[in-house]
Amino acid sequence: MLSVKHRFQSFEEYLSYDDGTDKLYELFNGELIEMPPESGINVQIATFLLIQFASLLGYRRVRGHGLELEVRGEPRNRYPDLTIIREEHIQQLAQRNTIRLSMLPPLLVVEVVSPGELQRHRDFIAKRVQYQDCGIPEYWIVDPENQTVLVLELPDNTYSEIGNFSGDDLIVSPQFNQLNLKVAQIFAAVHQD
Repeated sequence: MLSVKHRFQSFEEYLSYDDGTDKLYELFNGELIEMPPESGINVQIATFLLIQFASLLGYRRVRGHGLELEVRGEPRNRYPDLTIIREEHIQQLAQRNTIRLSMLPPLLVVEVVSPGELQRHRDFIAKRVQYQDCGIPEYWIVDPENQTVLVLELPDNTYSEIGNFSGDDLIVSPQFNQLNLKVAQIFAAVHQD
């Protein structure tokens, strides 16, 4: 990851910054940290899920990795692998694909875990705390290494586990119960050597 040497005093100042590229950055302690490209497997899994949700909800409510979430803590923003947005977000995101803390949270965020302990910690601990704090009602952690899908729901202010699904288990989604998807289908869609 490359660090771009520019200090931002606020999230608003960061939002007005344009380096003329399509690069994605996390804002960490006022500095930009360039996000590395996703692994091919993670992109395949996220795309497979995007297609499943798009066929259920329509393509306008499903956003891939480029959607930015403003969060509290460090970094100040995250780019989930997949996000299910509310109907009202479609218009709000027309100019910039960023959900601010002042907006209602998205309905569902999905992270596909990248290899390595640091990445596992980010998805299972750090992002979980930040997404919980934002009030995102449902969070999925898709783990290619263990071929599981952990589904978390926010009934109060703390995520509770709906289930850690694997194999031929149907994924139970509190909000999207019409989704008829087995964990094995997600990983069968990905060619792993």
